[in-house]
Amino acid sequence: MPVISRFNGIVIKMYLRQKEHNPPHIHAICGDNIGMFSLSDGEMFEGDLGNKEQKMVQKFIAKYGKELLDMWETQQFKFLPPVE
Repeated sequence: MPVISRFNGIVIKMYLRQKEHNPPHIHAICGDNIGMFSLSDGEMFEGDLGNKEQKMVQKFIAKYGKELLDMWETQQFKFLPPVE
């Protein structure tokens, strides 16, 4: 599972499509907590990340949504700069 970004103790990953399912989404990991976030609306649809971490991931998706969706479609992964 490629690492897309790292910031504030959060690691953003995206699984390879053949091992993943729709809707297009990313995985955010912070310590022992994990969240799956939809790329279409930035909402966490599964997981247990805290509110602060959820807001940071949503900010990340808002900033890089187009690039993330392109990675989902093409499977051409790249590292994206962190959000502040």
